[in-house]
Amino acid sequence: MQDLLTAPAAPYLAVILAIAAGLTLSWLVRRLVLKLNRKNTALRETSRKARLPLRFAMCLIGVRIGLALTSADEEWWQIVDHALLVALIGCLAWLGIAVLHIIEALVLSRYRVDMADNRRARRLRTQVILARRIGVALIVVVAVGSVMLTFPAGQALGAGLLASAGLFSIVAGLAAQTSLTNVFAGLQLAFTDAIRVDDVVVVEKEWGRIEEITLTYVVVHVWDDRRLILPSVYFTTTPFENWTRRRSEVMGTVEFDLDWRSPFEAMRGELKRILAETALWDERVGILQVTDAVSGYVRVRILVSSSDSASLFDLRCLIREELVIFLQQNHPTALPHVRIETTAPAAAKTRPEAKRAPLVSAADDRPRHPADPHDSQMFAGSIEAVARSRAFSGPGEEVFEDREKAITAQDKPEADEG
Repeated sequence: MQDLLTAPAAPYLAVILAIAAGLTLSWLVRRLVLKLNRKNTALRETSRKARLPLRFAMCLIGVRIGLALTSADEEWWQIVDHALLVALIGCLAWLGIAVLHIIEALVLSRYRVDMADNRRARRLRTQVILARRIGVALIVVVAVGSVMLTFPAGQALGAGLLASAGLFSIVAGLAAQTSLTNVFAGLQLAFTDAIRVDDVVVVEKEWGRIEEITLTYVVVHVWDDRRLILPSVYFTTTPFENWTRRRSEVMGTVEFDLDWRSPFEAMRGELKRILAETALWDERVGILQVTDAVSGYVRVRILVSSSDSASLFDLRCLIREELVIFLQQNHPTALPHVRIETTAPAAAKTRPEAKRAPLVSAADDRPRHPADPHDSQMFAGSIEAVARSRAFSGPGEEVFEDREKAITAQDKPEADEG
């Protein structure tokens, strides 16, 4: 046995046997875990994430043991052993992260979010995701620190950092004040249940769903497929609307401005028919009320409820469309009307319009004087205007009589000569 361990080919043989043993052991571990949880189909699908890091870790452990038994006195042993140790730390960190992903998948598989009342599932989903991310960050930090401690220079650096920890913490705290604020705000959001993944919120006058919650920011999926990225501290310092804080059921309104002749009872009957024929209504609330009647219109408000916000939006659109068609086809007088009333001038109501005599005779086309010169409308509105009207009224009755006599006298001699 001693000769076998000291043979020149012993290191190579040890490496081969160690790799074979590591692969076999990792296969046995995986088969044992799956057999103990054979009823859990989700574990079989997610356990593949840990297959590669488990194999590498087992092989590295076997190789280190094999080389330590066969080549501990060799000059290259220290360098190879240190490299294997660093690789083993990296594989163990990789395995730890994979295990966290498996635990997350197993927990989330037990709580479905595609249900009507999924508040508890969404809350647990948010907390598990954030806990997994925190765990991944801790594993990475520990792994990097462990690798640094394997170097002699790294140990000295660690001692120096510990000696100046007070000054370093003050400088780091001032430099990363905003980032640390967002980190603590993210932790607060995760464990105070203020928002959860898939919550319906209204932020910055935008309607959307919480798509992702990290330690530093929150992603809101806006209704038009845009993404609104907000820092975590926003949700701890700024008021916002959460439509699914306690339950997913919500209520909404549909409003109409109609004429005063609107048939409210007929509209209520049509509303009942629409709600009875659609699956968007959750049968909790469905009423029609007149909420205002001023400014020439009657405001009709319809209050309905639905199982979630998406169904509520579709239900409101359906009610609005169906009732508009109903009023157009059956009650067109209920549609909004604008009424305009015309009245005669005040002067025309007080006295009849003055009659004017024709200025031209139909028989001989000779000019005639008006019946009343003072009826002229050139000047009116005051006593001075009436006086001016008299001054500009033209010749009087005597002037017209003299002109007629002169014309008659001229026509008489001509008749005598004939």
